[in-house]
Amino acid sequence: MDDLTGRVALVTGAAQGIGHAVATALADAGAAVTATDVRDQSDLGDHIRTRSHDVTDAAQWTAVVDEIEAEHGRLDILVNNAGVSGYDHLHELSLKEWHRIVGVNQTGVLLGMRQALRLMRPQRSGAIVNIASICGAASVAGVAAYHASKHAVLTMTKNAAVSYAREGIRANAVLPGWIRTPLTVGQTDELNAAFLDATPMGTGGEPTDIADAVCFLVSDRARFVTGVDLPVDGGYLAR
Repeated sequence: MDDLTGRVALVTGAAQGIGHAVATALADAGAAVTATDVRDQSDLGDHIRTRSHDVTDAAQWTAVVDEIEAEHGRLDILVNNAGVSGYDHLHELSLKEWHRIVGVNQTGVLLGMRQALRLMRPQRSGAIVNIASICGAASVAGVAAYHASKHAVLTMTKNAAVSYAREGIRANAVLPGWIRTPLTVGQTDELNAAFLDATPMGTGGEPTDIADAVCFLVSDRARFVTGVDLPVDGGYLAR
């Protein structure tokens, strides 16, 4: 396990699934973790600070990062994990649904990176990991707004990587394939079967698979890794 003792981390969307696994893994590796979500996070345990947080709200981002600065004086790790899905085709996609998905998946990432950089730039160090999706790099019928938002996350991550590399800040994206979470379990059997049938390994992953990738990317072992789109997808994007 990577040793993250002394690092200060912020993980969004941590109430369940991937975010829960990431927050737990970072804390187990020694980081001081603040986990946020709009849902209850009481099962994360006393060793992780939790906070209610709507990632589409700029003022709430400021408040969360201000609290971290007041307590720790720094922020070393940001994991933008909070996300929502949507299954509408372009011809049936409402503007309201577009704004809902883009607001969380894309604008939330923008606000998070902007606030993290406020602390990371003066300290001239930091690691940002944005959780994207295989749907940011490959097309699936429907899910138009989700596609757009996750593709944007990839380009935003690369922009941050090249913009702040000389300031000691790294930014990378992780692209989960089919991962067993409440979100995917709640999808239709047909949709899940289609994803799994198209996965060369023939099976889905677990949230801990994503957490392991994140722990590597924020660790010193990845000190020369930035601007990377890392698929954790059982080979889905290699087809």
